[in-house]
Amino acid sequence: MPAFGSEFALTFANHAPMVLVAQARMGGSPAQMQRFFDFYSGYKRLLPFQDCAFDIAPDDWQAYLGERRAEGAYRRLFDAEMAALGRAALLARWLPRLAPGIGASAFHGLMRTAYGVIDDNDAEIVLGLAYWCATWLMMPARTGTAALTDDPAAVLAHAGSIPAMHGQPVHPLIWHNMRQSFGLPGFETAGDWLAINDTACARCAAASIALFAATQDFCALHAVTGMHWIRVLAPYHGATPEMVRCFWAGVAALMNEMGYPALPAPATLDRWRSLPCPDWPEIFHAACQSLDEHDLSLTFSAQQEEAVYGDPLYRRAAARRLGLIAEMTA
Repeated sequence: MPAFGSEFALTFANHAPMVLVAQARMGGSPAQMQRFFDFYSGYKRLLPFQDCAFDIAPDDWQAYLGERRAEGAYRRLFDAEMAALGRAALLARWLPRLAPGIGASAFHGLMRTAYGVIDDNDAEIVLGLAYWCATWLMMPARTGTAALTDDPAAVLAHAGSIPAMHGQPVHPLIWHNMRQSFGLPGFETAGDWLAINDTACARCAAASIALFAATQDFCALHAVTGMHWIRVLAPYHGATPEMVRCFWAGVAALMNEMGYPALPAPATLDRWRSLPCPDWPEIFHAACQSLDEHDLSLTFSAQQEEAVYGDPLYRRAAARRLGLIAEMTA
Protein backbone atom coordinates (compact mmCIF):
# COMPACT_ATOMS: atom_id res chain seq x y z
CA MET A 1 0.00 0.00 0.00
CA PRO A 2 2.65 2.56 -0.92
CA ALA A 3 0.04 5.11 -2.01
CA PHE A 4 -1.17 5.58 1.56
CA GLY A 5 0.79 7.33 4.27
CA SER A 6 2.47 5.21 6.91
CA GLU A 7 0.74 7.39 9.49
CA PHE A 8 -2.46 9.35 9.85
CA ALA A 9 -3.44 12.15 12.25
CA LEU A 10 -1.14 12.81 15.22
CA THR A 11 1.45 10.31 13.89
CA PHE A 12 -0.61 7.21 14.66
CA ALA A 13 0.64 4.26 12.59
CA ASN A 14 -1.35 2.95 9.65
CA HIS A 15 -1.87 -0.74 10.50
CA ALA A 16 -3.81 -1.71 7.38
CA PRO A 17 -0.91 -3.12 5.31
CA MET A 18 0.05 -5.46 8.14
CA VAL A 19 -3.24 -6.55 9.65
CA LEU A 20 -4.74 -7.38 6.27
CA VAL A 21 -1.92 -9.91 5.92
CA ALA A 22 -2.74 -11.25 9.39
CA GLN A 23 -6.44 -11.44 8.52
CA ALA A 24 -5.70 -13.36 5.33
CA ARG A 25 -3.41 -15.78 7.20
CA MET A 26 -6.22 -16.44 9.70
CA GLY A 27 -8.66 -17.34 6.94
CA GLY A 28 -10.35 -14.01 6.45
CA SER A 29 -12.40 -13.86 3.27
CA PRO A 30 -11.91 -11.19 0.59
CA ALA A 31 -15.22 -9.69 1.68
CA GLN A 32 -14.09 -9.51 5.31
CA MET A 33 -10.81 -7.92 4.30
CA GLN A 34 -12.56 -5.35 2.13
CA ARG A 35 -15.00 -4.63 4.95
CA PHE A 36 -12.13 -4.06 7.36
CA PHE A 37 -10.22 -1.80 4.98
CA ASP A 38 -13.28 0.24 4.07
CA PHE A 39 -14.00 0.82 7.75
CA TYR A 40 -10.41 1.41 8.78
CA SER A 41 -9.50 3.78 5.96
CA GLY A 42 -12.59 5.87 6.62
CA TYR A 43 -12.51 5.83 10.40
CA LYS A 44 -8.79 6.58 10.59
CA ARG A 45 -8.95 8.98 7.63
CA LEU A 46 -5.91 7.50 5.95
CA LEU A 47 -3.86 10.04 4.07
CA PRO A 48 -2.06 9.82 0.73
CA PHE A 49 1.69 9.40 1.03
CA GLN A 50 3.61 12.67 0.85
CA ASP A 51 6.95 12.33 -0.92
CA CYS A 52 9.95 14.60 -0.51
CA ALA A 53 12.12 16.25 -3.15
CA PHE A 54 15.52 15.01 -1.98
CA ASP A 55 17.39 11.72 -1.80
CA ILE A 56 19.60 10.07 0.83
CA ALA A 57 22.83 8.29 -0.07
CA PRO A 58 23.60 5.03 1.76
CA ASP A 59 26.61 6.59 3.49
CA ASP A 60 24.41 9.43 4.77
CA TRP A 61 21.56 7.25 6.02
CA GLN A 62 21.80 8.63 9.57
CA ALA A 63 21.44 12.26 8.50
CA TYR A 64 17.64 12.28 8.53
CA LEU A 65 16.81 9.69 11.19
CA GLY A 66 13.57 10.54 12.96
CA GLU A 67 12.52 13.06 10.31
CA ARG A 68 9.15 12.02 8.97
CA ARG A 69 9.48 14.36 6.00
CA ALA A 70 12.36 12.17 4.75
CA GLU A 71 10.38 8.94 4.48
CA GLY A 72 10.17 9.14 0.69
CA ALA A 73 13.94 9.50 0.45
CA TYR A 74 14.39 6.48 2.71
CA ARG A 75 11.98 4.54 0.51
CA ARG A 76 14.15 5.25 -2.51
CA LEU A 77 17.30 4.37 -0.56
CA PHE A 78 16.01 0.96 0.49
CA ASP A 79 14.42 0.29 -2.88
CA ALA A 80 17.85 0.73 -4.46
CA GLU A 81 19.46 -1.42 -1.76
CA MET A 82 16.89 -4.16 -2.34
CA ALA A 83 17.56 -4.09 -6.08
CA ALA A 84 21.32 -4.25 -5.53
CA LEU A 85 21.51 -6.75 -2.68
CA GLY A 86 18.35 -8.83 -2.59
CA ARG A 87 16.29 -9.47 0.51
CA ALA A 88 18.65 -11.61 2.57
CA ALA A 89 21.71 -9.40 2.15
CA LEU A 90 19.66 -6.24 2.62
CA LEU A 91 18.27 -7.41 5.96
CA ALA A 92 21.64 -8.76 7.09
CA ARG A 93 23.20 -5.37 6.42
CA TRP A 94 20.50 -3.06 7.71
CA LEU A 95 18.73 -4.72 10.64
CA PRO A 96 21.81 -4.53 12.91
CA ARG A 97 22.12 -0.84 12.05
CA LEU A 98 18.46 -0.18 12.80
CA ALA A 99 18.20 -2.21 16.02
CA PRO A 100 19.10 0.74 18.31
CA GLY A 101 16.08 2.64 16.94
CA ILE A 102 13.61 -0.22 17.28
CA GLY A 103 11.18 1.99 19.21
CA ALA A 104 10.42 3.86 15.97
CA SER A 105 6.70 4.65 15.90
CA ALA A 106 6.19 2.42 18.96
CA PHE A 107 7.72 -0.60 17.18
CA HIS A 108 5.59 -0.19 14.04
CA GLY A 109 8.56 0.18 11.69
CA LEU A 110 9.60 -3.21 13.05
CA MET A 111 6.05 -4.44 12.49
CA ARG A 112 5.85 -3.41 8.85
CA THR A 113 9.26 -4.88 8.09
CA ALA A 114 8.35 -8.19 9.73
CA TYR A 115 5.04 -8.40 7.91
CA GLY A 116 6.86 -7.81 4.64
CA VAL A 117 8.85 -10.96 5.43
CA ILE A 118 5.73 -12.85 6.51
CA ASP A 119 4.00 -11.90 3.25
CA ASP A 120 7.11 -12.57 1.11
CA ASN A 121 6.82 -8.99 -0.14
CA ASP A 122 10.03 -7.12 -0.85
CA ALA A 123 8.19 -3.87 -1.53
CA GLU A 124 6.67 -3.93 1.96
CA ILE A 125 10.06 -4.70 3.50
CA VAL A 126 11.39 -1.56 1.81
CA LEU A 127 8.48 0.49 3.16
CA GLY A 128 8.97 -0.93 6.65
CA LEU A 129 12.67 -0.09 6.76
CA ALA A 130 12.00 3.41 5.44
CA TYR A 131 9.32 3.99 8.07
CA TRP A 132 11.70 2.69 10.75
CA CYS A 133 14.29 5.31 9.78
CA ALA A 134 11.85 8.19 9.35
CA THR A 135 10.31 7.62 12.79
CA TRP A 136 13.53 6.58 14.53
CA LEU A 137 13.49 6.53 18.32
CA MET A 138 16.88 5.94 19.88
CA MET A 139 16.70 3.36 22.65
CA PRO A 140 18.88 3.41 25.80
CA ALA A 141 22.47 2.56 24.92
CA ARG A 142 24.77 0.26 26.83
CA THR A 143 26.82 2.09 29.45
CA GLY A 144 28.97 -0.80 30.64
CA THR A 145 27.06 -1.11 33.90
CA ALA A 146 26.57 -4.68 35.07
CA ALA A 147 23.20 -6.22 34.24
CA LEU A 148 20.68 -6.31 37.07
CA THR A 149 19.03 -9.62 36.18
CA ASP A 150 18.22 -12.08 33.44
CA ASP A 151 14.52 -11.97 34.45
CA PRO A 152 12.47 -9.64 32.23
CA ALA A 153 9.80 -9.31 34.93
CA ALA A 154 12.41 -8.08 37.39
CA VAL A 155 13.46 -5.43 34.87
CA LEU A 156 9.88 -4.18 34.73
CA ALA A 157 9.68 -4.11 38.51
CA HIS A 158 12.92 -2.15 38.68
CA ALA A 159 11.66 0.40 36.18
CA GLY A 160 8.49 0.77 38.22
CA SER A 161 10.54 1.49 41.33
CA ILE A 162 12.21 4.57 39.84
CA PRO A 163 10.76 7.53 41.77
CA ALA A 164 10.97 9.96 38.85
CA MET A 165 8.65 7.80 36.73
CA HIS A 166 5.74 8.13 39.12
CA GLY A 167 3.43 11.02 38.45
CA GLN A 168 4.59 11.53 34.88
CA PRO A 169 1.81 12.43 32.43
CA VAL A 170 0.50 9.67 30.18
CA HIS A 171 0.46 10.71 26.53
CA PRO A 172 -1.83 9.25 23.83
CA LEU A 173 1.11 7.81 21.86
CA ILE A 174 3.19 4.92 23.16
CA TRP A 175 6.41 6.27 21.70
CA HIS A 176 5.91 9.61 23.45
CA ASN A 177 5.71 7.78 26.77
CA MET A 178 8.83 5.76 25.99
CA ARG A 179 10.74 8.88 25.03
CA GLN A 180 9.62 10.61 28.22
CA SER A 181 10.84 7.75 30.40
CA PHE A 182 14.20 7.58 28.63
CA GLY A 183 14.95 11.11 29.83
CA LEU A 184 14.17 10.49 33.50
CA PRO A 185 16.76 10.26 36.29
CA GLY A 186 17.32 6.59 37.02
CA PHE A 187 16.82 5.50 33.42
CA GLU A 188 20.38 6.25 32.32
CA THR A 189 21.44 2.59 32.57
CA ALA A 190 18.20 1.05 31.24
CA GLY A 191 20.10 -0.41 28.31
CA ASP A 192 22.12 -2.55 30.73
CA TRP A 193 19.38 -3.82 33.01
CA LEU A 194 18.55 -7.11 31.27
CA ALA A 195 21.26 -9.74 30.91
CA ILE A 196 21.17 -10.93 27.31
CA ASN A 197 21.95 -14.53 26.41
CA ASP A 198 20.62 -17.24 24.11
CA THR A 199 17.36 -17.53 26.07
CA ALA A 200 16.57 -13.82 26.29
CA CYS A 201 14.14 -13.83 23.37
CA ALA A 202 12.12 -16.71 24.81
CA ARG A 203 12.19 -15.20 28.30
CA CYS A 204 10.94 -11.83 27.08
CA ALA A 205 8.23 -13.53 25.03
CA ALA A 206 7.09 -15.46 28.11
CA ALA A 207 7.05 -12.33 30.25
CA SER A 208 5.11 -10.47 27.55
CA ILE A 209 2.30 -12.99 27.31
CA ALA A 210 2.08 -13.30 31.09
CA LEU A 211 1.82 -9.52 31.35
CA PHE A 212 -0.84 -9.31 28.66
CA ALA A 213 -2.85 -12.23 30.04
CA ALA A 214 -2.94 -10.53 33.43
CA THR A 215 -3.76 -7.03 32.24
CA GLN A 216 -5.07 -7.04 28.64
CA ASP A 217 -3.14 -3.77 28.56
CA PHE A 218 -2.52 -1.99 25.25
CA CYS A 219 1.23 -1.66 25.84
CA ALA A 220 1.45 -5.29 26.94
CA LEU A 221 -0.29 -6.26 23.71
CA HIS A 222 2.51 -4.54 21.81
CA ALA A 223 5.07 -6.43 23.90
CA VAL A 224 3.54 -9.73 22.74
CA THR A 225 3.32 -8.73 19.11
CA GLY A 226 6.73 -7.05 19.13
CA MET A 227 8.45 -10.19 20.33
CA HIS A 228 6.77 -12.06 17.48
CA TRP A 229 8.09 -9.54 14.94
CA ILE A 230 11.60 -9.74 16.38
CA ARG A 231 11.50 -13.52 16.05
CA VAL A 232 10.28 -13.30 12.43
CA LEU A 233 13.32 -11.21 11.51
CA ALA A 234 15.83 -13.19 13.58
CA PRO A 235 16.92 -15.63 10.83
CA TYR A 236 18.03 -12.74 8.63
CA HIS A 237 20.61 -11.01 10.82
CA GLY A 238 22.97 -11.37 13.76
CA ALA A 239 21.68 -8.58 16.00
CA THR A 240 18.66 -10.25 17.59
CA PRO A 241 20.21 -9.97 21.09
CA GLU A 242 20.61 -6.23 20.54
CA MET A 243 17.02 -5.95 19.34
CA VAL A 244 15.75 -7.79 22.41
CA ARG A 245 17.86 -5.63 24.72
CA CYS A 246 16.57 -2.42 23.19
CA PHE A 247 13.01 -3.67 22.91
CA TRP A 248 12.79 -4.68 26.56
CA ALA A 249 14.15 -1.34 27.69
CA GLY A 250 11.29 0.16 25.70
CA VAL A 251 8.72 -2.05 27.40
CA ALA A 252 10.17 -1.11 30.79
CA ALA A 253 9.80 2.54 29.85
CA LEU A 254 6.04 2.00 29.59
CA MET A 255 5.48 0.96 33.20
CA ASN A 256 3.90 4.31 34.03
CA GLU A 257 1.48 4.05 31.11
CA MET A 258 0.62 0.48 32.11
CA GLY A 259 -0.10 1.44 35.71
CA TYR A 260 2.80 -0.49 37.29
CA PRO A 261 1.45 -4.04 36.93
CA ALA A 262 3.15 -7.06 38.46
CA LEU A 263 3.35 -10.39 36.67
CA PRO A 264 1.16 -13.14 38.13
CA ALA A 265 2.65 -15.92 40.22
CA PRO A 266 3.66 -19.07 38.31
CA ALA A 267 0.84 -21.04 39.96
CA THR A 268 -1.70 -18.50 38.73
CA LEU A 269 -0.37 -18.70 35.19
CA ASP A 270 -0.53 -22.49 35.31
CA ARG A 271 -4.17 -22.32 36.42
CA TRP A 272 -5.01 -19.97 33.57
CA ARG A 273 -3.36 -22.32 31.09
CA SER A 274 -5.88 -25.02 31.99
CA LEU A 275 -9.00 -22.85 31.66
CA PRO A 276 -11.58 -23.98 29.09
CA CYS A 277 -10.96 -22.13 25.85
CA PRO A 278 -12.02 -22.29 22.20
CA ASP A 279 -9.58 -23.70 19.68
CA TRP A 280 -7.72 -21.47 17.25
CA PRO A 281 -10.17 -21.85 14.34
CA GLU A 282 -12.97 -20.39 16.47
CA ILE A 283 -10.68 -17.62 17.73
CA PHE A 284 -9.59 -16.83 14.17
CA HIS A 285 -13.24 -16.71 13.08
CA ALA A 286 -14.01 -14.14 15.77
CA ALA A 287 -10.91 -12.09 15.02
CA CYS A 288 -11.64 -11.93 11.29
CA GLN A 289 -15.04 -10.42 12.03
CA SER A 290 -13.51 -7.67 14.16
CA LEU A 291 -12.95 -4.13 12.92
CA ASP A 292 -10.28 -3.54 15.58
CA GLU A 293 -6.80 -3.71 14.07
CA HIS A 294 -5.29 -4.81 17.37
CA ASP A 295 -7.66 -7.78 17.63
CA LEU A 296 -6.27 -9.02 14.32
CA SER A 297 -2.65 -8.24 15.16
CA LEU A 298 -2.71 -9.79 18.62
CA THR A 299 -4.58 -12.93 17.58
CA PHE A 300 -2.26 -13.74 14.70
CA SER A 301 0.89 -13.07 16.71
CA ALA A 302 -0.41 -15.10 19.65
CA GLN A 303 -1.06 -18.14 17.47
CA GLN A 304 2.33 -17.83 15.81
CA GLU A 305 4.10 -17.57 19.16
CA GLU A 306 2.20 -20.51 20.64
CA ALA A 307 3.25 -22.58 17.64
CA VAL A 308 6.89 -21.91 18.55
CA TYR A 309 6.84 -21.86 22.34
CA GLY A 310 3.95 -24.24 23.03
CA ASP A 311 2.46 -22.06 25.76
CA PRO A 312 -1.36 -22.40 25.89
CA LEU A 313 -1.53 -19.04 27.64
CA TYR A 314 -1.35 -17.40 24.21
CA ARG A 315 -4.65 -18.95 23.18
CA ARG A 316 -6.37 -17.96 26.43
CA ALA A 317 -5.10 -14.40 26.19
CA ALA A 318 -6.30 -14.04 22.60
CA ALA A 319 -9.69 -15.53 23.44
CA ARG A 320 -10.02 -13.13 26.36
CA ARG A 321 -9.14 -10.18 24.12
CA LEU A 322 -11.99 -11.17 21.80
CA GLY A 323 -14.48 -11.73 24.61
CA LEU A 324 -14.67 -15.48 24.05
CA ILE A 325 -13.76 -16.35 27.65
CA ALA A 326 -14.21 -14.54 30.94
CA GLU A 327 -11.57 -12.39 32.56
CA MET A 328 -8.71 -14.38 34.03
CA THR A 329 -8.35 -13.44 37.68
CA ALA A 330 -5.71 -14.25 40.25
